[in-house]
Amino acid sequence: MLASLVRLHFHDCFVQGCDGSILLNNTATIVSEQQALPNNNSIRGLDVVNQIKTALEDACPGVVSCADILALAAAVSSVLAHGPYWKVPLGRRDGLTANRTLANINLPAPFFNLTQLKDSFAVQGLDTTDLVALSGAHTFGRAHCSTFVNRLYNFSAGADTIGIVNKFSSDQRAFFDAFTVSMIKMGNIGVLTGSKGEIRKQCNFVNKKSAELDITSMASKESPDEGMVSSF
Repeated sequence: MLASLVRLHFHDCFVQGCDGSILLNNTATIVSEQQALPNNNSIRGLDVVNQIKTALEDACPGVVSCADILALAAAVSSVLAHGPYWKVPLGRRDGLTANRTLANINLPAPFFNLTQLKDSFAVQGLDTTDLVALSGAHTFGRAHCSTFVNRLYNFSAGADTIGIVNKFSSDQRAFFDAFTVSMIKMGNIGVLTGSKGEIRKQCNFVNKKSAELDITSMASKESPDEGMVSSF
């Protein structure tokens, strides 16, 4: 579960920023990211996040966002797995939408080559060191053989990641330091603050008032010819 919570934070931040959008269920107005190809039948920990949110709402309602819960859960999971600790910047607000299409585009596939991975991370403002450091989270996760078997015996020489990988593999402190920097950097992607977004009462649904506003907005786009809500 520890690795799954770190992965959940990663998969949230790479799709329209760290806004808790991955936690949203399908509704009349939301197409959940949970059924996107990189997430379908593979993400875990949603129930844990919901349990944390319930406890927080009982103690201090309307204060801690689901996006912040994901960031904090990732940091605590790292520590519990005997990895590094970092001070998590807080103040994220929760998004009002999800984007399954963007999840299918932005989340790197397990069969990506190095160039594709670097491009995927660059879109998020992350560099090659971030790529190697964050990929190191797989050291306490798990992977299916089918996703990496074709890379076991065809290593290429000269990639600009070799020096970084060798440094991290021989110096745990260097890896931990880079990992914390990259996790903080990733956790700041596209965050909502101030009056943007909301603090959800339940992590898997937007608040009722926001949902009603969204439905009203959709109704205003109704096709006069067919009486149906237009595509979104």
